[in-house]
Amino acid sequence: MDSIIVTGGAPLSGKIAIAGAKNAALTLMPCTLLSDEPLTLTNAPRLSDMRTMSQLLQSLGAEVTSMQDGKVVVLSSHGLTSTHADYEIVRKMRASNLVLGPLLARFHEAEVSLPGGCAIGARPMDIHITALEAMGAEIDLRDGYLYAKAPGGLKGAKVPLRFASVGATENTLMAATLAKGTTVIENAAREPEIVDLAKCLRAMGAQIEGEGTSTIIVQGVDRLHAATHRVVTDRIELGTYMLAPVIAGGEVECLGGKMELVSAFAEKLDACGVAVTETPDGLHVKNRNGRHAAVDVTTEPFPGFPTDLQAQMMAMLCTAEGTSVLEEKIFENRFMHAPELMRMGAEIEVHGGTATVRGVERLKGAPVMATDLRASVSLILAGLAAEGETRVNRVYHLDRGYEQVEQKLSAVGARIERVQGE
Repeated sequence: MDSIIVTGGAPLSGKIAIAGAKNAALTLMPCTLLSDEPLTLTNAPRLSDMRTMSQLLQSLGAEVTSMQDGKVVVLSSHGLTSTHADYEIVRKMRASNLVLGPLLARFHEAEVSLPGGCAIGARPMDIHITALEAMGAEIDLRDGYLYAKAPGGLKGAKVPLRFASVGATENTLMAATLAKGTTVIENAAREPEIVDLAKCLRAMGAQIEGEGTSTIIVQGVDRLHAATHRVVTDRIELGTYMLAPVIAGGEVECLGGKMELVSAFAEKLDACGVAVTETPDGLHVKNRNGRHAAVDVTTEPFPGFPTDLQAQMMAMLCTAEGTSVLEEKIFENRFMHAPELMRMGAEIEVHGGTATVRGVERLKGAPVMATDLRASVSLILAGLAAEGETRVNRVYHLDRGYEQVEQKLSAVGARIERVQGE
Protein backbone atom coordinates (compact mmCIF):
# COMPACT_ATOMS: atom_id res chain seq x y z
CA MET A 1 0.00 0.00 0.00
CA ASP A 2 1.12 3.55 -0.71
CA SER A 3 2.29 5.88 2.05
CA ILE A 4 2.66 9.64 2.23
CA ILE A 5 5.73 11.17 3.86
CA VAL A 6 5.52 14.70 5.25
CA THR A 7 8.51 16.64 6.56
CA GLY A 8 7.28 19.43 8.80
CA GLY A 9 8.51 22.96 9.37
CA ALA A 10 7.92 24.51 5.94
CA PRO A 11 5.58 27.53 5.87
CA LEU A 12 3.08 27.66 3.02
CA SER A 13 2.51 30.35 0.41
CA GLY A 14 0.47 30.36 -2.78
CA LYS A 15 -2.85 29.29 -4.25
CA ILE A 16 -4.72 25.96 -4.06
CA ALA A 17 -7.53 25.18 -6.51
CA ILE A 18 -10.46 23.51 -4.76
CA ALA A 19 -12.14 20.65 -6.62
CA GLY A 20 -15.81 19.88 -7.16
CA ALA A 21 -17.56 18.35 -4.16
CA LYS A 22 -17.26 14.60 -3.73
CA ASN A 23 -20.44 14.38 -1.68
CA ALA A 24 -22.34 16.37 -4.31
CA ALA A 25 -21.00 14.49 -7.33
CA LEU A 26 -21.77 11.08 -5.85
CA THR A 27 -25.37 12.21 -5.37
CA LEU A 28 -25.67 13.79 -8.81
CA MET A 29 -24.49 10.71 -10.69
CA PRO A 30 -27.54 8.56 -9.76
CA CYS A 31 -29.78 11.31 -11.22
CA THR A 32 -29.07 9.70 -14.59
CA LEU A 33 -31.33 6.81 -13.54
CA LEU A 34 -34.30 9.19 -13.58
CA SER A 35 -34.12 9.85 -17.33
CA ASP A 36 -33.39 8.15 -20.64
CA GLU A 37 -31.57 11.29 -21.84
CA PRO A 38 -27.90 12.20 -21.07
CA LEU A 39 -26.75 14.00 -17.94
CA THR A 40 -23.43 15.87 -18.14
CA LEU A 41 -21.56 16.88 -14.98
CA THR A 42 -18.73 19.43 -15.17
CA ASN A 43 -16.20 20.34 -12.43
CA ALA A 44 -16.29 16.68 -11.35
CA PRO A 45 -13.68 15.57 -8.78
CA ARG A 46 -11.20 12.88 -9.85
CA LEU A 47 -11.50 10.35 -7.05
CA SER A 48 -11.68 6.62 -6.48
CA ASP A 49 -15.23 7.00 -5.11
CA MET A 50 -16.27 8.43 -8.47
CA ARG A 51 -14.95 5.29 -10.14
CA THR A 52 -16.89 3.14 -7.69
CA MET A 53 -20.15 4.96 -8.43
CA SER A 54 -19.42 4.65 -12.15
CA GLN A 55 -18.96 0.89 -11.74
CA LEU A 56 -22.25 0.63 -9.88
CA LEU A 57 -24.17 2.56 -12.52
CA GLN A 58 -22.51 0.58 -15.31
CA SER A 59 -23.50 -2.66 -13.57
CA LEU A 60 -27.12 -1.49 -13.99
CA GLY A 61 -26.56 -0.88 -17.70
CA ALA A 62 -25.88 2.86 -17.61
CA GLU A 63 -23.22 4.40 -19.83
CA VAL A 64 -20.58 6.51 -18.07
CA THR A 65 -17.94 8.42 -20.02
CA SER A 66 -15.20 10.60 -18.51
CA MET A 67 -13.66 13.44 -20.50
CA GLN A 68 -11.19 16.28 -19.96
CA ASP A 69 -9.06 14.21 -17.60
CA GLY A 70 -12.09 13.19 -15.56
CA LYS A 71 -13.41 16.70 -14.91
CA VAL A 72 -16.42 16.10 -17.17
CA VAL A 73 -18.62 13.02 -16.74
CA VAL A 74 -21.37 12.13 -19.21
CA LEU A 75 -23.98 9.61 -18.05
CA SER A 76 -26.87 7.95 -19.89
CA SER A 77 -29.45 5.44 -18.68
CA HIS A 78 -31.38 5.01 -21.92
CA GLY A 79 -30.68 1.27 -22.02
CA LEU A 80 -30.71 0.13 -18.40
CA THR A 81 -30.59 -3.66 -18.05
CA SER A 82 -30.90 -4.21 -14.29
CA THR A 83 -32.31 -2.75 -11.08
CA HIS A 84 -30.06 -4.90 -8.86
CA ALA A 85 -27.28 -3.05 -6.97
CA ASP A 86 -24.91 -5.80 -5.92
CA TYR A 87 -23.24 -6.05 -2.51
CA GLU A 88 -19.75 -6.42 -4.02
CA ILE A 89 -19.95 -2.85 -5.29
CA VAL A 90 -22.26 -1.25 -2.71
CA ARG A 91 -20.08 -2.43 0.20
CA LYS A 92 -17.24 -0.20 -1.00
CA MET A 93 -19.09 3.07 -0.55
CA ARG A 94 -22.01 4.26 1.54
CA ALA A 95 -23.30 6.64 -1.16
CA SER A 96 -24.20 3.62 -3.31
CA ASN A 97 -27.56 3.45 -1.56
CA LEU A 98 -28.58 6.59 -3.46
CA VAL A 99 -29.64 4.48 -6.44
CA LEU A 100 -32.63 3.21 -4.44
CA GLY A 101 -34.91 6.25 -4.83
CA PRO A 102 -34.24 6.86 -8.54
CA LEU A 103 -34.70 3.18 -9.47
CA LEU A 104 -38.00 3.02 -7.59
CA ALA A 105 -39.21 6.27 -9.13
CA ARG A 106 -38.51 5.37 -12.76
CA PHE A 107 -38.71 1.57 -12.85
CA HIS A 108 -40.97 0.96 -9.83
CA GLU A 109 -38.59 -1.67 -8.43
CA ALA A 110 -35.10 -2.01 -6.99
CA GLU A 111 -32.87 -4.51 -5.21
CA VAL A 112 -30.16 -2.67 -3.31
CA SER A 113 -27.63 -4.12 -0.88
CA LEU A 114 -27.32 -2.50 2.51
CA PRO A 115 -24.09 -0.44 2.64
CA GLY A 116 -21.27 -2.65 3.81
CA GLY A 117 -23.76 -5.38 4.67
CA CYS A 118 -24.47 -3.59 7.98
CA ALA A 119 -27.71 -3.88 9.89
CA ILE A 120 -30.12 -0.99 9.42
CA GLY A 121 -29.38 0.36 12.89
CA ALA A 122 -25.67 0.72 12.15
CA ARG A 123 -26.30 2.45 8.82
CA PRO A 124 -29.54 4.39 9.32
CA MET A 125 -31.29 3.22 6.17
CA ASP A 126 -34.48 3.09 8.20
CA ILE A 127 -34.98 6.81 7.52
CA HIS A 128 -34.72 6.19 3.76
CA ILE A 129 -37.09 3.24 3.99
CA THR A 130 -39.73 5.07 6.04
CA ALA A 131 -39.66 8.00 3.61
CA LEU A 132 -40.10 5.83 0.52
CA GLU A 133 -42.81 3.76 2.21
CA ALA A 134 -44.72 6.98 2.88
CA MET A 135 -44.71 7.44 -0.90
CA GLY A 136 -46.23 4.03 -1.47
CA ALA A 137 -43.16 1.81 -1.77
CA GLU A 138 -43.22 -1.74 -0.43
CA ILE A 139 -39.81 -2.62 0.98
CA ASP A 140 -38.65 -5.94 2.39
CA LEU A 141 -35.26 -6.66 3.95
CA ARG A 142 -33.88 -10.12 3.14
CA ASP A 143 -30.33 -11.47 3.19
CA GLY A 144 -28.74 -8.04 3.43
CA TYR A 145 -30.73 -6.59 0.51
CA LEU A 146 -33.60 -4.13 0.30
CA TYR A 147 -36.21 -5.51 -2.09
CA ALA A 148 -38.36 -2.55 -3.06
CA LYS A 149 -41.30 -2.15 -5.39
CA ALA A 150 -43.92 0.47 -6.10
CA PRO A 151 -46.78 -1.05 -8.11
CA GLY A 152 -48.24 1.75 -10.20
CA GLY A 153 -45.42 4.10 -9.25
CA LEU A 154 -44.62 6.31 -6.26
CA LYS A 155 -47.17 8.83 -5.02
CA GLY A 156 -46.65 12.26 -3.54
CA ALA A 157 -46.93 12.41 0.24
CA LYS A 158 -45.97 14.31 3.36
CA VAL A 159 -42.61 12.86 4.42
CA PRO A 160 -41.39 13.93 7.88
CA LEU A 161 -37.80 12.76 8.48
CA ARG A 162 -37.09 11.86 12.12
CA PHE A 163 -33.54 13.16 11.63
CA ALA A 164 -32.26 15.64 9.04
CA SER A 165 -30.37 12.90 7.22
CA VAL A 166 -28.52 14.08 4.13
CA GLY A 167 -28.75 10.71 2.39
CA ALA A 168 -32.43 10.22 3.18
CA THR A 169 -33.22 13.74 1.98
CA GLU A 170 -31.35 13.04 -1.28
CA ASN A 171 -33.01 9.68 -1.90
CA THR A 172 -36.47 11.11 -1.17
CA LEU A 173 -35.90 14.23 -3.28
CA MET A 174 -34.81 12.20 -6.32
CA ALA A 175 -37.70 9.76 -5.91
CA ALA A 176 -40.24 12.58 -5.56
CA THR A 177 -39.37 14.13 -8.93
CA LEU A 178 -41.25 11.36 -10.79
CA ALA A 179 -43.89 10.61 -8.14
CA LYS A 180 -47.53 11.35 -8.89
CA GLY A 181 -48.62 14.48 -7.05
CA THR A 182 -46.88 16.67 -4.49
CA THR A 183 -44.28 15.52 -1.97
CA VAL A 184 -43.42 17.62 1.07
CA ILE A 185 -40.15 16.65 2.79
CA GLU A 186 -40.16 17.95 6.36
CA ASN A 187 -37.04 18.26 8.54
CA ALA A 188 -35.00 18.04 5.33
CA ALA A 189 -31.21 18.38 5.43
CA ARG A 190 -30.01 21.84 4.40
CA GLU A 191 -26.47 21.09 3.20
CA PRO A 192 -25.10 22.80 0.06
CA GLU A 193 -25.01 19.37 -1.58
CA ILE A 194 -28.83 19.21 -1.24
CA VAL A 195 -29.13 22.62 -2.88
CA ASP A 196 -26.81 21.48 -5.67
CA LEU A 197 -28.86 18.33 -6.22
CA ALA A 198 -32.06 20.37 -6.49
CA LYS A 199 -30.42 22.68 -9.03
CA CYS A 200 -29.39 19.70 -11.15
CA LEU A 201 -32.81 18.07 -10.97
CA ARG A 202 -34.47 21.38 -11.84
CA ALA A 203 -32.20 21.63 -14.90
CA MET A 204 -33.52 18.18 -15.86
CA GLY A 205 -37.12 19.45 -15.65
CA ALA A 206 -38.05 18.73 -12.03
CA GLN A 207 -40.33 21.10 -10.11
CA ILE A 208 -38.71 21.77 -6.74
CA GLU A 209 -38.80 24.60 -4.21
CA GLY A 210 -37.48 25.12 -0.71
CA GLU A 211 -34.05 23.49 -1.02
CA GLY A 212 -31.68 24.91 1.59
CA THR A 213 -34.55 25.11 4.10
CA SER A 214 -36.04 22.42 6.33
CA THR A 215 -39.08 22.00 4.06
CA ILE A 216 -38.70 20.94 0.42
CA ILE A 217 -41.75 20.75 -1.86
CA VAL A 218 -41.64 18.66 -5.04
CA GLN A 219 -44.34 18.51 -7.69
CA GLY A 220 -43.88 15.27 -9.60
CA VAL A 221 -43.51 15.33 -13.39
CA ASP A 222 -43.95 12.60 -16.01
CA ARG A 223 -40.36 12.59 -17.21
CA LEU A 224 -37.00 14.31 -16.90
CA HIS A 225 -34.75 15.34 -19.78
CA ALA A 226 -31.10 15.95 -20.66
CA ALA A 227 -29.11 18.57 -18.74
CA THR A 228 -25.62 19.88 -18.02
CA HIS A 229 -24.72 20.81 -14.44
CA ARG A 230 -21.57 22.15 -12.75
CA VAL A 231 -20.72 20.40 -9.46
CA VAL A 232 -20.54 22.77 -6.48
CA THR A 233 -17.16 23.49 -4.81
CA ASP A 234 -16.13 20.90 -2.21
CA ARG A 235 -16.61 22.65 1.13
CA ILE A 236 -14.76 19.86 3.00
CA GLU A 237 -11.69 20.06 0.78
CA LEU A 238 -11.96 23.84 1.10
CA GLY A 239 -11.98 23.68 4.90
CA THR A 240 -9.13 21.17 4.90
CA TYR A 241 -6.83 23.42 2.88
CA MET A 242 -7.89 26.48 4.86
CA LEU A 243 -6.37 24.75 7.90
CA ALA A 244 -3.03 24.01 6.19
CA PRO A 245 -1.45 27.49 6.61
CA VAL A 246 -2.85 27.75 10.13
CA ILE A 247 -1.01 24.56 11.06
CA ALA A 248 2.16 25.02 9.00
CA GLY A 249 2.41 28.81 9.06
CA GLY A 250 2.23 31.14 6.10
CA GLU A 251 -0.81 32.04 4.02
CA VAL A 252 -2.84 30.40 1.26
CA GLU A 253 -5.61 31.46 -1.13
CA CYS A 254 -8.17 28.70 -1.75
CA LEU A 255 -9.44 29.25 -5.29
CA GLY A 256 -13.15 28.69 -5.76
CA GLY A 257 -13.89 28.97 -2.06
CA LYS A 258 -16.98 30.81 -0.87
CA MET A 259 -17.73 31.91 2.68
CA GLU A 260 -21.32 30.68 2.45
CA LEU A 261 -20.04 27.11 2.16
CA VAL A 262 -17.99 27.22 5.39
CA SER A 263 -19.48 30.02 7.50
CA ALA A 264 -19.67 28.09 10.82
CA PHE A 265 -16.18 26.69 10.26
CA ALA A 266 -14.80 30.15 9.42
CA GLU A 267 -16.33 31.53 12.63
CA LYS A 268 -14.32 29.00 14.64
CA LEU A 269 -11.15 29.95 12.77
CA ASP A 270 -11.82 33.59 13.58
CA ALA A 271 -12.14 32.69 17.26
CA CYS A 272 -8.75 30.96 17.00
CA GLY A 273 -7.13 34.14 15.69
CA VAL A 274 -7.15 33.20 12.02
CA ALA A 275 -7.94 35.78 9.35
CA VAL A 276 -10.22 34.51 6.57
CA THR A 277 -10.77 37.06 3.80
CA GLU A 278 -12.93 36.79 0.70
CA THR A 279 -11.12 37.59 -2.56
CA PRO A 280 -12.40 37.82 -6.13
CA ASP A 281 -11.15 34.26 -6.70
CA GLY A 282 -11.77 32.52 -3.37
CA LEU A 283 -10.77 32.72 0.30
CA HIS A 284 -7.43 33.91 1.70
CA VAL A 285 -6.27 32.42 5.03
CA LYS A 286 -3.46 33.26 7.46
CA ASN A 287 -2.85 33.50 11.21
CA ARG A 288 -3.27 37.01 12.58
CA ASN A 289 -0.62 36.88 15.30
CA GLY A 290 1.63 33.89 15.79
CA ARG A 291 0.26 30.84 17.56
CA HIS A 292 -3.47 30.21 17.17
CA ALA A 293 -5.79 29.92 20.18
CA ALA A 294 -7.86 26.98 21.43
CA VAL A 295 -11.59 26.82 20.73
CA ASP A 296 -14.47 24.45 21.54
CA VAL A 297 -16.21 22.69 18.66
CA THR A 298 -19.52 20.80 18.41
CA THR A 299 -20.40 19.07 15.15
CA GLU A 300 -23.92 19.72 13.86
CA PRO A 301 -25.94 19.36 10.66
CA PHE A 302 -25.49 22.24 8.22
CA PRO A 303 -25.28 25.18 8.76
CA GLY A 304 -23.42 24.05 11.88
CA PHE A 305 -19.82 22.84 12.11
CA PRO A 306 -19.33 19.89 9.70
CA THR A 307 -18.50 16.47 11.11
CA ASP A 308 -16.30 15.94 8.05
CA LEU A 309 -13.97 18.71 9.27
CA GLN A 310 -13.76 17.54 12.87
CA ALA A 311 -10.61 15.39 12.43
CA GLN A 312 -8.77 18.16 10.56
CA MET A 313 -9.80 20.72 13.20
CA MET A 314 -8.49 18.42 15.93
CA ALA A 315 -5.12 18.26 14.16
CA MET A 316 -4.95 22.06 14.17
CA LEU A 317 -6.01 22.33 17.82
CA CYS A 318 -3.20 19.95 18.85
CA THR A 319 -0.79 22.90 18.60
CA ALA A 320 -3.20 25.62 19.75
CA GLU A 321 -2.56 27.70 22.86
CA GLY A 322 -4.92 26.39 25.53
CA THR A 323 -7.41 23.53 25.89
CA SER A 324 -10.14 22.69 23.38
CA VAL A 325 -13.16 20.41 23.70
CA LEU A 326 -14.57 18.72 20.60
CA GLU A 327 -18.01 17.13 20.80
CA GLU A 328 -19.03 14.76 17.99
CA LYS A 329 -22.81 14.61 17.64
CA ILE A 330 -23.24 13.20 14.12
CA PHE A 331 -21.30 9.92 13.93
CA GLU A 332 -20.12 7.48 16.55
CA ASN A 333 -16.55 6.15 16.56
CA ARG A 334 -15.28 9.28 14.84
CA PHE A 335 -12.25 9.88 17.07
CA MET A 336 -10.16 7.01 15.71
CA HIS A 337 -7.55 9.52 14.55
CA ALA A 338 -6.91 10.66 18.13
CA PRO A 339 -4.56 7.77 19.09
CA GLU A 340 -2.56 8.37 15.91
CA LEU A 341 -2.21 12.08 16.71
CA MET A 342 -1.10 11.10 20.20
CA ARG A 343 1.72 9.07 18.62
CA MET A 344 2.93 12.42 17.33
CA GLY A 345 2.94 13.96 20.80
CA ALA A 346 -0.58 15.37 20.95
CA GLU A 347 -2.30 15.48 24.34
CA ILE A 348 -5.85 14.17 23.81
CA GLU A 349 -8.37 12.49 26.09
CA VAL A 350 -11.43 10.83 24.58
CA HIS A 351 -14.55 9.99 26.56
CA GLY A 352 -17.42 8.73 24.44
CA GLY A 353 -18.40 11.46 22.00
CA THR A 354 -16.14 14.12 23.54
CA ALA A 355 -12.43 14.75 23.04
CA THR A 356 -10.35 17.16 25.13
CA VAL A 357 -7.24 18.51 23.40
CA ARG A 358 -4.50 20.30 25.35
CA GLY A 359 -2.37 22.19 22.90
CA VAL A 360 1.38 21.54 22.74
CA GLU A 361 3.99 23.81 21.20
CA ARG A 362 5.20 21.23 18.69
CA LEU A 363 4.27 17.80 17.39
CA LYS A 364 6.89 15.21 16.50
CA GLY A 365 6.99 13.18 13.31
CA ALA A 366 6.07 9.50 13.61
CA PRO A 367 4.74 6.59 11.58
CA VAL A 368 0.93 6.73 11.76
CA MET A 369 -1.99 4.86 10.19
CA ALA A 370 -5.00 6.37 8.44
CA THR A 371 -8.24 4.85 9.76
CA ASP A 372 -10.67 6.61 7.42
CA LEU A 373 -10.89 9.33 4.77
CA ARG A 374 -10.93 12.43 6.97
CA ALA A 375 -8.53 10.92 9.51
CA SER A 376 -5.98 10.37 6.75
CA VAL A 377 -5.83 14.03 5.75
CA SER A 378 -5.81 15.14 9.40
CA LEU A 379 -2.58 13.21 9.89
CA ILE A 380 -1.06 14.84 6.82
CA LEU A 381 -2.00 18.26 8.23
CA ALA A 382 -0.48 17.33 11.58
CA GLY A 383 2.69 16.32 9.76
CA LEU A 384 3.01 19.86 8.40
CA ALA A 385 3.40 21.10 11.97
CA ALA A 386 5.62 18.29 13.26
CA GLU A 387 9.36 18.16 13.80
CA GLY A 388 10.94 15.65 11.47
CA GLU A 389 9.26 13.10 9.25
CA THR A 390 5.71 11.77 9.46
CA ARG A 391 4.83 8.68 7.46
CA VAL A 392 1.08 8.21 6.90
CA ASN A 393 0.24 4.64 6.00
CA ARG A 394 -2.93 3.18 4.41
CA VAL A 395 -3.60 6.31 2.35
CA TYR A 396 -5.99 4.50 0.01
CA HIS A 397 -8.63 6.13 2.23
CA LEU A 398 -7.28 9.51 1.17
CA ASP A 399 -7.76 8.84 -2.54
CA ARG A 400 -11.48 8.34 -1.98
CA GLY A 401 -12.00 12.02 -1.21
CA TYR A 402 -8.97 14.17 -2.09
CA GLU A 403 -7.42 14.54 -5.52
CA GLN A 404 -3.70 15.24 -5.96
CA VAL A 405 -3.04 16.09 -2.31
CA GLU A 406 0.73 15.88 -2.68
CA GLN A 407 0.75 18.10 -5.77
CA LYS A 408 -1.56 20.72 -4.24
CA LEU A 409 0.38 21.00 -0.99
CA SER A 410 3.86 20.80 -2.51
CA ALA A 411 2.90 23.61 -4.93
CA VAL A 412 2.47 25.96 -1.95
CA GLY A 413 5.70 24.90 -0.23
CA ALA A 414 4.93 21.76 1.76
CA ARG A 415 7.54 18.98 1.81
CA ILE A 416 5.40 16.01 0.97
CA GLU A 417 5.74 12.95 -1.26
CA ARG A 418 3.96 9.71 -2.00
CA VAL A 419 5.87 6.45 -1.69
CA GLN A 420 4.63 3.50 -3.70
CA GLY A 421 3.76 0.39 -1.69
CA GLU A 422 5.08 -3.04 -2.38
